[in-house]
Amino acid sequence: MNTKESSSNSIQQTQMAEREFSAFISAVKELLGPEQAELSAVDWLDESELMDSQRGCTSSDWRAVTIAASARLANRLNAVRHGRSFAQQVD
Repeated sequence: MNTKESSSNSIQQTQMAEREFSAFISAVKELLGPEQAELSAVDWLDESELMDSQRGCTSSDWRAVTIAASARLANRLNAVRHGRSFAQQVD
């Protein structure tokens, strides 16, 4: 792969990540409000870093990042519903 192809692929991956992130955060904000959207944004970025440290992300991995961030969101909401803080749930 030459430098031009590599650069083009990198740009495409960045655009795909941005679209996935934006769609996820918009949905969370619409359904659960800005506070959960902000927390979920941090979760998504954390999951993205975890995935990237394991291997270079490919297009299908961005969906996996969203799924992992969604699981964190579900755990957080479940903890709130049952009157526990997220930290208490993890312990």
